[in-house]
Amino acid sequence: MSTTNTERTRIRALDAIRGLALCGILVVNIPSLTRMSSPARDGWEGGTEQWFELLVQQRFFPVFSFLFGLGFAIFLQRAATRTDRPRLVLLRRLVALGVLGALHQLLHPGEALLPYAIVGIVVLLPASWLPRVVVLLGGIAATGLAVFVAHGGLMLIPGMFLLGMAAAAYGVPERLERPGAAVGAVCAVAVAGAVPLVVLQAGSIETSGFDHVSPAAGLVVAVAYVTGLALLLRTPAGPALSAVLEPLGRMALTNYLGATVLVLGLAPLIGLPGTERYPMVLVLAGAILLVQVLFSRWWLGRFAYGPVEWLWRTVSWWAPVPLRRSVR
Repeated sequence: MSTTNTERTRIRALDAIRGLALCGILVVNIPSLTRMSSPARDGWEGGTEQWFELLVQQRFFPVFSFLFGLGFAIFLQRAATRTDRPRLVLLRRLVALGVLGALHQLLHPGEALLPYAIVGIVVLLPASWLPRVVVLLGGIAATGLAVFVAHGGLMLIPGMFLLGMAAAAYGVPERLERPGAAVGAVCAVAVAGAVPLVVLQAGSIETSGFDHVSPAAGLVVAVAYVTGLALLLRTPAGPALSAVLEPLGRMALTNYLGATVLVLGLAPLIGLPGTERYPMVLVLAGAILLVQVLFSRWWLGRFAYGPVEWLWRTVSWWAPVPLRRSVR
């Protein structure tokens, strides 16, 4: 089978990181989709739901948001080589994402795609005319405000988008796949910062999500996760990790939307809605991810894009995009 241009230019480490983020987002979304109860606890008692707060909540949403901003910037860069009006193509892409998000809101109120589309149009498009240093400083400032004033949540999106755009402009994605000490150094610093922040968050677990400690810890842990995975991908374990995470990441939009349908369909079968059975969240997430990995590998063996990704790309370019892999 021939290799498409998209495949030749893909940064595989980003696909794996996107796959990891998708795994975490699913674990975060299951309790909200199934309206699980969250018992009030005074202080740190070690319950499963509190481990979710320390290891999952606010850890993967920043990564997912950062990668969306980075992906939009890469798309704009590549679109500029194909058309004189790349921002028009990006605008269509964002509008299409907004439509998908609005439809997804019917199943999952509070989901991220609609805010992504709005922030993309309001923040990313204008920022695409700015020097990269201004975009970087804007991303740092917006992220700081989101953490220390708004306590994270959806308010992280503008800052993460700008930081992702700046990362693309400074060539950060390419460095993830190159041997070197930079990624290891960043990982070491992130781990060193994450430990005291997580301990601090554990001591005030009852206010997680309503203070500045939890989003700050979330960002630092997110950096540790991303750089840690980037390092692992360079080890003998890399091929096995890539085989699982890359297909998920290449079809992230399809899998993100599909997971909502699967959660809503499967959760009642195991009696999860409205309960406090947080360990079962991991069981359900694992089952869904297994199905999605197998499906994604099967699909990508036959098609160049995931089904929703293909539709999104077709609308973005307002022209048919070949879906099936060509055979020599």
